Amino acid sequence: MTSSEPFAFQGKHITVAGLGVSGVPAAKVLHGLGAIVTVVNDGADGRARAQAAELEALGITVRLGDGDTLPEGSELIVTAPGWKPDKPLFAAAERAGVPVWGDVELAWRLRGRDGREAAPWLAVTGTNGKTTTVQMLASILKAAGLRTAAVGNIGVSLLDAVLGEERYDVLAVELSSYQLHWAPSLRAHSAAVLNLAPDHLDWHGSMEAYAADKGRIYEGNRIACVYNAADKATEDLVREADVEEGCRAVGFTLGTPAPSQLGVVEGILVDRAFVDDRQKNAQELAEVADVTPPAPHNIANALAAAALARAYGVPAKAVRDGLRAFTPDAHRIAHVADVDGVAYVDDSKATNTHAAEASLAAYEPIVWIAGGLAKGAVFDELVAKSAQRLRGAVLIGADRALIREALARHAPEVPVVDLDRTDTGAMLQAVQEARRLAQPGDTVLLAPACASMDMFTNYNKRGDAFAEAVRELGAGT
Repeated sequence: MTSSEPFAFQGKHITVAGLGVSGVPAAKVLHGLGAIVTVVNDGADGRARAQAAELEALGITVRLGDGDTLPEGSELIVTAPGWKPDKPLFAAAERAGVPVWGDVELAWRLRGRDGREAAPWLAVTGTNGKTTTVQMLASILKAAGLRTAAVGNIGVSLLDAVLGEERYDVLAVELSSYQLHWAPSLRAHSAAVLNLAPDHLDWHGSMEAYAADKGRIYEGNRIACVYNAADKATEDLVREADVEEGCRAVGFTLGTPAPSQLGVVEGILVDRAFVDDRQKNAQELAEVADVTPPAPHNIANALAAAALARAYGVPAKAVRDGLRAFTPDAHRIAHVADVDGVAYVDDSKATNTHAAEASLAAYEPIVWIAGGLAKGAVFDELVAKSAQRLRGAVLIGADRALIREALARHAPEVPVVDLDRTDTGAMLQAVQEARRLAQPGDTVLLAPACASMDMFTNYNKRGDAFAEAVRELGAGT
């Protein structure tokens, strides 16, 4: 079976790998299509047992505690995106010639199945900025009067989007590298890779494999492949992609755009890609001040969103109106408060070095609160690039020594407070120490460059703790 052939689900023996937010709805959909579904799951905890009971009540077979053995007779595997490609289950599937799809692939295959016209996908991936860009894109599309939704890795199920009662003109789709790995037949209207930096290498095995999976988003694009002119690796992925005839490469840049690019001229976001005679003409889209917050990496996100919207034919006014209407999620370079002339900014979402670098580039001088679980990251390049912006640093978390050592090598003059504690109360002390180091006009920036799970349930809880600590500072002034 090739990736382009239609798949008849009725009576087919299909294995769903993994319960959770993608496996349960996939199993229900496949069962509703008449497939004979078996769900396999590594864990057998209380949550898994409850989900299994729900599915078994529908007549779906569930096998807990063994996600490695291929059920006999399997004709297709639909996997949760986080399951690693080197699992024995997938090796067995390969030996048996059984194809493996992810939930994104399943959603793609089911578009238009109920007879309605399938909404095209405007797809976004990248190491950082995906969610913000997709939300900006959806805001722009809505400003143009289009029925749309931000879906995919952003948390709204693609299966719901393609099979639900709501009808859409176009979808703004966030895709992770995991999801793209398991989506061989995806063919977007247009797509963007925002940036590439080492991440999830334990899952992919190498930077080359990670980049290749990101690059899958360009395969078969019809109208535009949007790349970051400041990140050559993204342009290289466009060059390597097999696209439909006439599909264009469109860049975005924080500088003056060349033809077939979007960029910035004297505080104005301009389009030299989707205009008549792009060698001579440019279209004003919005002002930098229309983007919230107007940090450089967020301007880049806005340009990528605008490029995808323009590829779909959205007028310039809708780009401006959509960007003005957009409000970023919490914990993404969010201004918490000013206390004694010092700004406190929460970018707890900066969970890797690439995101932290973009955050640090937006402010100066900075007292930097950083640390957590490094996930194998090294911090020398980040510290070297940001050293001149730092007033001081306060380090928290299990792997803070890695950042402390990088600061000693590349910014030895920067005062460092090393908090030898990983309890959640450490954040209050971190903010108090940062206040001591800061001077009026400075920014105290939580941009951890690390994951949060050593101290907090997730990055949201970490950001909440920072904001609460800042509020306590303000209450005490």
